[in-house]
Amino acid sequence: MRDLAWLVEGFGRFRERHFESGLFKRLAEKGQTPKVLVLGCCDARVDPAIILDCDPGDLFVIRNVANLVPPFENAGHYHGTSAALEFGVCNLGVEHIIVLGHAQCGGIRALIEGTASGEAKSFVGRWMTLAESARDKVLSSPSGESPAKDCEKQAILASLENLKTFPWIKSRVEEKSLELHGWYFDIESGTLLASRDGVFGPVSPARPG
Repeated sequence: MRDLAWLVEGFGRFRERHFESGLFKRLAEKGQTPKVLVLGCCDARVDPAIILDCDPGDLFVIRNVANLVPPFENAGHYHGTSAALEFGVCNLGVEHIIVLGHAQCGGIRALIEGTASGEAKSFVGRWMTLAESARDKVLSSPSGESPAKDCEKQAILASLENLKTFPWIKSRVEEKSLELHGWYFDIESGTLLASRDGVFGPVSPARPG
């Protein structure tokens, strides 16, 4: 088993890069004021702050299996993703929500292959039922892309629709004080795609000058 010395060394580099520069002193004094909420996947390869090259305090990040958004509902007991959305929108006043999906998502692969439904009693199996409509759409109307990649993108679109079921998101979208975005990071090609009217196309960084 690998020890954790490499993490302690990493903390030392973090202090040099961010803490000793005074950034965290400012964040501690002023609090967090991010304008962008990113809902991403737990996959260790797709850290939103690294992919988007952001500093501490720039993003309010929520991560869960397969970057899924549940529909608004008050039943049950624990709603971690919904609670984080509420805090980001109602308390922090974010102006953008990005649902950031990615290629090679293990949760989506299990859903496509049918192994997720076989674990209906597991937390992951129940969670992945949120993306069943995306899977069914892909399997009934193949696009020519691999079923997994197609489903990963359709799941983003389904999560965007579920965001609109939260009344405090819906009202802000209608008031144009909040915008919703669906982005897809392809870890195989290094490309970032954005949904425009349900169709994903490449995002190109602006060139200086």
